[in-house]
Amino acid sequence: MSRHIIDSIEPGSIAEEMELEPGDELISINGQEIGDVFDYHYLIHDEYLVALFKKANGEEWELEIEKDYDEDLGIEFEKGLMDDYKSCQNKCIFCFIDQMPKGMRETLYFKDDDSRLSFLQGNYVTLTNMKEADLQRIIDYKLEPINVSVQTTNPELRCMMLHNRFAGDALKKIDTLYEGGIHMNGQIVLCKGVNDGAELERSISDLTKYLPYMESVSVVPVGLSKYREGLYPLEPFTKEDAIAVLETIHKWQEKCMESHETHFVHASDEWYLLAEQPLPDEDSYDGYIQLENGVGMLRLLIDEFHDALELLEQDMVDEDVPEGMLPDTENEHHVTVVTGKLPAPFLAELAEECERRFPNHHIDVVAIRNDFFGEMITVSGLLTGQDILAQLKELKEAGKLGERVLLPCNLLRSGEETLLDDMTVTDLAEALDVQIDIVGSGGNELLNCMLEI
Repeated sequence: MSRHIIDSIEPGSIAEEMELEPGDELISINGQEIGDVFDYHYLIHDEYLVALFKKANGEEWELEIEKDYDEDLGIEFEKGLMDDYKSCQNKCIFCFIDQMPKGMRETLYFKDDDSRLSFLQGNYVTLTNMKEADLQRIIDYKLEPINVSVQTTNPELRCMMLHNRFAGDALKKIDTLYEGGIHMNGQIVLCKGVNDGAELERSISDLTKYLPYMESVSVVPVGLSKYREGLYPLEPFTKEDAIAVLETIHKWQEKCMESHETHFVHASDEWYLLAEQPLPDEDSYDGYIQLENGVGMLRLLIDEFHDALELLEQDMVDEDVPEGMLPDTENEHHVTVVTGKLPAPFLAELAEECERRFPNHHIDVVAIRNDFFGEMITVSGLLTGQDILAQLKELKEAGKLGERVLLPCNLLRSGEETLLDDMTVTDLAEALDVQIDIVGSGGNELLNCMLEI
């Protein structure tokens, strides 16, 4: 069994009040040993705890803790799962990790398929790595939602797509979770000529049977890099393909709205851009339940930006607003916004709106071509430092680079300043001799960064 060593303590938390420190070890809660993060989260959901800790010097502390039922202790452990990660044993035909070049940092090649990460971080799992005991703990502990990487409900086709002869049987675990009252979200990575067309119809139809516990299903196009030698031959979707996919999804959305008052199945933003169709309105996204899969991300960004711009215009006539919270309307400013090919047209429209309201702010949106993974990869989150550097250097040499460069936060590892190819933001800023600011995911943050407020 793994040792549960404290890595950090949240300021103002119960753990800080109890004078716990990094390096201390959690032994048990209410006399029960902790196997992993599932046990931990289940056991701390109580108003009275007796927790046993071992200090770094070997001294044992038995602490009596009174708290609110859902209140956390404020502890981060050295191992996020309080146990070793479960790796994926599948060989999926669409796996992006198999499409990466050699020589990148080792952690990028790790394929996780751990249900605990589904609960903690929203990761999608195939269920092929989940044992009956894992399922029962999810049900007993009510650990939800669980995000399921479905791909298809055709058992034989799923075995082929995941290259795992048990992948079809694993679909039965959805039934177990449904019968146990566990809320789920599903994902279908669509591959042209494989699980689209009639197979997509079948999958959506089958998954609606799990409503209301299966709360949503996203349909996303497979990402294809240029490193596919020896892999299953997959083709990119065309405009006509995207139109057909959207027709299927919209048809099922209408059915689900009539029967369950939810859209249930959602298309990621890429489908609308590829089909050259307008993005749906906010109400179509059921509270942005599949936002992390790129479903409604652009709609939310656009609406938040417009709301922020409207509030800012109101603040401009409000005498009580501190001067530092308003944009400079006198001096000239030039900003370069870095993004991928996919969201670039939408960001350019927002930049133009900003320029019309504040003419002294010049905002250029630059769509970085993904030379590293190949031009079929158009999202901003898979851009590398070397591609950004090479293409921005050309702008700088031409005198067209702004005095500030804005990078989206999804380029970086959480809490760090490292890009996919291990180049850091500092490296990039020094090489370009320019100030670089990281932009959060919200539209208000984008507006504030564009105007430096």
